[in-house]
Amino acid sequence: MPEIKFVNVKNDVAFRKIFGDENKKVILISFLNAVLNLEGKAKIVDVTLVNPFQLPRIRGEKASIIDVRAKDLMGRSFIIEMQVAEKDGFGKRIQYYICKDYSAQINIGDQYPKLKPVYFIGILDFNFFPNKNYFSKHLITDQETGECTLNDLKFRFIELKKFNKTATELETIVDKWTYFIKSAHELQFIPDNTDDEGLKSAYEAAERHNWTKEEYDAYIYAGMREQDAKGEVSFAVNKAVKEEVKKEKYEVAKRCLDNGMSVETSAQISGLTIEEVEAIKNNNS
Repeated sequence: MPEIKFVNVKNDVAFRKIFGDENKKVILISFLNAVLNLEGKAKIVDVTLVNPFQLPRIRGEKASIIDVRAKDLMGRSFIIEMQVAEKDGFGKRIQYYICKDYSAQINIGDQYPKLKPVYFIGILDFNFFPNKNYFSKHLITDQETGECTLNDLKFRFIELKKFNKTATELETIVDKWTYFIKSAHELQFIPDNTDDEGLKSAYEAAERHNWTKEEYDAYIYAGMREQDAKGEVSFAVNKAVKEEVKKEKYEVAKRCLDNGMSVETSAQISGLTIEEVEAIKNNNS
C-alpha cells in the first residue's frame, strides 16, 4: 500500500477546507454529532454552512474567518474554532461569541421562544482548563443540584496537548476525531480503526494529492504566517528580557559607583563594559 501524505489539520486553511466544504458536509455533521453526543431525534442530518470555505483572494492573504459556522434543520447554531495559541481574554471572547450569536437570532419585539440553541466547540492547541481531561463539556447548571435547565448555550472543548493516545488506544469516536486533528500530518496511512464515514471523508480531504495547487499554496502560506507570528512574539519576548537584564546591570553598576568602587570593579561586578560604566559615571557627575 503506497504511503499517504496528509496536511496539518491545525493549519487555518486546512481546518476550514476540511470542515467547511459545502460538498463534503458529512465531515462536519459527523464531527458535530460525535462531539455533542447527538442521537435519535436530536441528531444532525444536514447543515447549512454560514461561512463556507473560500481560498484567500491573493497569495499570502490571511483567511478572513478562521472558524467554521453552521446551522442545522432545527435552527441550532454551531461555532467550531481551531485556536493554536492562547490570547488575552480568550475565555471572555468565546462567551461573547456565543451570546452574540444567540441574541442576534431575534429583533426587538420578537418572541423569545424563537431563540434556538447555540453550541461552541473549541479545539485548543494549548492547555486552558485545570482538569486533566482533554475533552470537557460546559453547561449552565444549578450550583447545588447540577441540573441544567438553562440549556440553550453549550460549550465543548478539546485540548490537544492533553491528548496522548496512540492509534491503537483510540476507544471513542471523540478519541478518533481528536487523533485525526492532532496527528494526521504525522501519519502515512489512515488508521485501521477508522470506521466512521465522516471521519473517513475527513482523512480523504486531508490527503495532499486531493488538493489543487492553489489550495496547497494557500495552505503553505498560512503555515508561514503562523511561523512568522510565532517568530515575532519570540523576538519581542527576547528583546524585553534583554532590556530588563541590561537595566538590572546598570542598576548594579550605579550602586557600585555610589559606594565608591572603581569603574573597573563596577564593570566586573555588573557585567557591563568599562565604557558603559564610564558613561554611567559621567551621567551621574
